[in-house]
Amino acid sequence: MTAYTKNPTSQTAAVAEPQAPSGAKSDEVLRAEIESIIRADHGDPFGILGMHTDGPDGAVTVRTFMPEARRVELIDGQSGETIGDLEKIHSDGFWSLTLRDRQTPFRYRFRIEFATHTGEFEDAYRFPPVLGQLDVHLLAEGTHLRSFERLGAHPHEMDGVTGTAFAVWAPNASRVSVIGEFCNWDGRRLPMRKRHECGVWELFVPHVAKGDRYKYEIRGPSGNLMPLKADPYAFRSELPPHTASIVNGLNRHEWRDQEWLRDRARTDWRAKPVSIYECHISSWRRPDGEGGLRYLTYDELGDQLVPYVKEMGYTHIELLPITEFPFDGSWGYQPIGMYAPTSRHGDPAAFARFVERCHTEGIGLLLDWVPGHFPTDPHGLGMFDGTHLYEHADPRQGFHQDWNTLIYNFGRREVSSFLLGSALYWMDQFHFDGIRVDAVASMLYLDYSRQADQWVPNQYGGNENLEAVAFLKRMNELVYANHPGGMTVAEESTSWPGVSRPVYLGGLGFGFKWNMGWMHDTLSFMSKDPIHRRYHHHSMTFGMVYAYSENFVLPLSHDEVVHGKGSLLNKMPGDRWQKFANLRAYYGFMWTHPGKKLLFMGGEFGQEREWNHNQGLDWFLLDDPFHKGVQTLIRDLNHLYQDTAALHELDNEPAGFEWIEANDSDNSVLAFLRYGKDRERPIVSVSNFTPLPRQGYRVGVPAPGFYRERLNTDAGVYGGGDVGNNGGVEAEEIPHHGRPYSICLTVPPLGSLILERA
Repeated sequence: MTAYTKNPTSQTAAVAEPQAPSGAKSDEVLRAEIESIIRADHGDPFGILGMHTDGPDGAVTVRTFMPEARRVELIDGQSGETIGDLEKIHSDGFWSLTLRDRQTPFRYRFRIEFATHTGEFEDAYRFPPVLGQLDVHLLAEGTHLRSFERLGAHPHEMDGVTGTAFAVWAPNASRVSVIGEFCNWDGRRLPMRKRHECGVWELFVPHVAKGDRYKYEIRGPSGNLMPLKADPYAFRSELPPHTASIVNGLNRHEWRDQEWLRDRARTDWRAKPVSIYECHISSWRRPDGEGGLRYLTYDELGDQLVPYVKEMGYTHIELLPITEFPFDGSWGYQPIGMYAPTSRHGDPAAFARFVERCHTEGIGLLLDWVPGHFPTDPHGLGMFDGTHLYEHADPRQGFHQDWNTLIYNFGRREVSSFLLGSALYWMDQFHFDGIRVDAVASMLYLDYSRQADQWVPNQYGGNENLEAVAFLKRMNELVYANHPGGMTVAEESTSWPGVSRPVYLGGLGFGFKWNMGWMHDTLSFMSKDPIHRRYHHHSMTFGMVYAYSENFVLPLSHDEVVHGKGSLLNKMPGDRWQKFANLRAYYGFMWTHPGKKLLFMGGEFGQEREWNHNQGLDWFLLDDPFHKGVQTLIRDLNHLYQDTAALHELDNEPAGFEWIEANDSDNSVLAFLRYGKDRERPIVSVSNFTPLPRQGYRVGVPAPGFYRERLNTDAGVYGGGDVGNNGGVEAEEIPHHGRPYSICLTVPPLGSLILERA
């Protein structure tokens, strides 16, 4: 045992309540209880440990289990006087003292002599319960939406004593102990009190402070000892591969982003530019060179990543999951710590500084959040209390075959509360601006990636996971109700209706949905040799058939540059010049197409090799003018997108888009108009997906005037051949494409033009 000098911030002071008189224990009962404490299977440790009036004639008796002690003295908590020595009544270290002249409990502490030191310590078994009756009631109902304020490990003050209040839900366990260096990792030392009404075990442990490591030792309902478990509500964890939780408490950062949050609360993101830089922060850049093993810290990311994203014109960063996860190769998509930012880059305080830095620089932050499944690591949630607590017992419902993970039982209210609390926690405690929910399709369908005999239908015989649907709806309702201006985004790959429609209109309630169909169709088209593209022309136009069925994000995500798929650049056909030209033309088409934008890191400068989570990006490529040109193009596209209302203001309204030319498959040319609320300044987007320049290509426009060339992906500064229109063209009163005016363009080979009516 260690004497602690740390002094965590006190939030609550409580008056210690003595154990109620219970009558003298017989020697036989006492021996049995002592043996039970030593075996660590006593169901009610507060019934024997601590101070009781169960001695002869109601005399006060104090008992403690202290295996390492050589001597234990009882100290009066008021006067500091030594009252007497406890007697070691069991060779394993059980100590007891009966005060025959006292029948009234009093405040006390121990002076304990160990082999190496002597110190004074408060007794965990003299303190009252931590949870109030309202908390117990809400936890029992599974309706406590801020359960993270009660469960987990919270530095705390009780009766003038600093320590940590531990609480963990394990309703079917026969015994739960908190263990750590503060008790030599001995599960016999600190067995917890069970609140039977809600299945939560709790204990206030004096002297345990912020930064101390801990786990839970749990015996299942039949007395079997489980693997040591990390805290499901841990706010901080050890650096993997170590797996202990770390006492931290809730985030106490003094935020200075109130202006950002006020502005956000007034923002309708459907009508605003949203350009997202998807980032895996462990491999964005490695500080020790390309093969460096160290990660950038959260503070270093604030100094390097945030200014880069701002300079590149992005509006948001989306972090691949930073909820603590054991295996680097999962990229965070198999999380165990749903309340802990990964320790790979620093502690929660440093992470809060990173978030604030984003907001200070005008960058929003989205969390990639994984509520659909969790890994089978023994220290995790699987079989947590000796039963299938968080997951379904039936593997047809509770085991994900694709990822060898376990699936949450969304129909269990306490599990749903755990996940809802996590979503609110990140928005509340760390000021995230939104949540991107991973693998929504795997949650919605009971038969997702399963054979006909490997799934269980719902109560109506269908394949919809009704409990998951209810959970997602509730999550979206809570996020939008509690965090104005926040957003939720679904990665949902099917045609489930109304994903991004409000719950009150029958939808799932997400703000946006990834347009996986658009991504697959357009990448398939772009990967083909231009000579064959005429036969697949409508892969590029089909997205507009359903463009307004949801509020879409156009994603070119990490999933497209892994598992042998190669980089975006190397999906493009042709020689080196053509590969870059194709990619630039594609980006020009994407940034003018309806829908918010998302690009995975490295795509903004044409990363050549496939993404590897163990390496930093190939920043040296920026010495090459082609790669530098792509980066400059993305920067200019982002700034143009932000500055031009026609490219975002009516993103989700049919009035914001008109085809000019959707059927010129022979030339592989596409042309369309984008409008803002001010229809006087439309954007004309024209893309040529062949290596032949189109001279004298006439495009119908709605009004006369000069159409200024705002961006040309073939410009020399981007690595192109500078084929263009000398800054713009004047509209002629020559009807074309069903419009009264037209412009005659030179459309560059494998290039996109963006023109605006001046």
